[in-house]
Amino acid sequence: MNNANKPPYPRPALRWYMVALLTLAYFISYIDRTVIGLLVEPMKADLDLTDGQMGLLLGLAFGIFYATMGLPLGWLADRARRVTIVSCAIALWSAATAFCGLASNYLQLFMLRMSVGVGEAALSPCTMSMIADSFPKAKRGKAIAVYSMALSLGTAFAYYAIGALLAALRGVEVLNWPLVGAIRPWQAVFIIVGLPGLLLSLAMLTVREPVRRDLKQGTSSAPWHMFRHLFSNWKTYLTFVLPFCLMTTVAYTHFWMPAVFSRTWGMDTPEFAQIKAVVTLCCAPATVFAAGALSDYLVRRGKDNAPLLIAVVGAFIFVPTGVLIGLMPGTTSAFAVMGLSLVGIATTTSTGLTALLMITPPQFRGQISAVYYMAISITGLTLGPSTVGWLSDWFNGGTGIAGFDAFLESVLPGATGARGLALAFAAVPLIYGSVVLALAPVTLRCFRRELVRIKQG
Repeated sequence: MNNANKPPYPRPALRWYMVALLTLAYFISYIDRTVIGLLVEPMKADLDLTDGQMGLLLGLAFGIFYATMGLPLGWLADRARRVTIVSCAIALWSAATAFCGLASNYLQLFMLRMSVGVGEAALSPCTMSMIADSFPKAKRGKAIAVYSMALSLGTAFAYYAIGALLAALRGVEVLNWPLVGAIRPWQAVFIIVGLPGLLLSLAMLTVREPVRRDLKQGTSSAPWHMFRHLFSNWKTYLTFVLPFCLMTTVAYTHFWMPAVFSRTWGMDTPEFAQIKAVVTLCCAPATVFAAGALSDYLVRRGKDNAPLLIAVVGAFIFVPTGVLIGLMPGTTSAFAVMGLSLVGIATTTSTGLTALLMITPPQFRGQISAVYYMAISITGLTLGPSTVGWLSDWFNGGTGIAGFDAFLESVLPGATGARGLALAFAAVPLIYGSVVLALAPVTLRCFRRELVRIKQG
């Protein structure tokens, strides 16, 4: 299809309306995803759970289907009406979140968190495909950055609003609601958080489906062709995804942060949530938008590898600061370092998908976006929260290695007891980050080589 025959891009008002609703959906998804982290302590107390079990609820339960369902849903996004897919997905994860408030045991919660993952898996593959079909390449960075801002805005709002809700419910043992009956405050929070998404699922149906563009005649979007493309370029895609896998691994450990501040410094969870919300709002959204705008500017100036370069710089910020958060002497310094860590995470988040679209054939955008999310979700949700939970149980009970326990106690008093969770929290970016940062030059070199190949071919 030559340029004269290509359909025009949607009017700015229509495409930004689409981005606004998709961003709101991502915003709500992150609230639904984050809420459980603020409820760790009351859920543990009511259901008699260990840190290891909570780690599985925080990560693996959500990640099993969030990761694996992304691929078939990405294939569907390359073939079916994406607006309808997104609307149904929002309804599913919102209902599942609300039903978490009616769960009475660990198994029910595990299954419902899996359902949340199924719904949220459809959103970003469809979004990336729709943005690519609605914006020229040089203008996608800002659109994706606006969408990505929902991650930090949703997290901040979740901490602020849920923190305020928990503060209002402090001291309340049981709530009696019509039709629901007697429930605990943490169950009420799940219900309140889940219901608004059902309204958004209806509003999403007002979006006009973007016309698919840039497809070459004779090309196929079949999954086996997509996998053949991935395997033929496996070095590029494998090295490309590493910084983003690391980002999600570190970011999802933040589910544990309310518990870290509570056990390490005795900070009340509602108080922590309010401060965390302010720190997130001050550091993350502006960083995401600025990084996206900088990416667009540098691409227009001919530096095509700018999106990935910006993402790698973010990794060099969030890894060392992620290690230090739980090791600070007090809450003030911990929040300050947390702010720097959030800047790094936001920087990496903002440009990853922009870079991915630059090396992805148009007919595979939905599927390869889904593979990308599958990779970063499997690593982030399984390695992040679960590693913290397992290491915390290990440190809190003593490692059984006398010399090692003595060393830990000398550098961090209480490390094999009350501060074991903080030490486990610090260990995750240190263990996984050292490997990925060492491979950063290889990541950038493979990406540049692929860009050159695309220009020449």
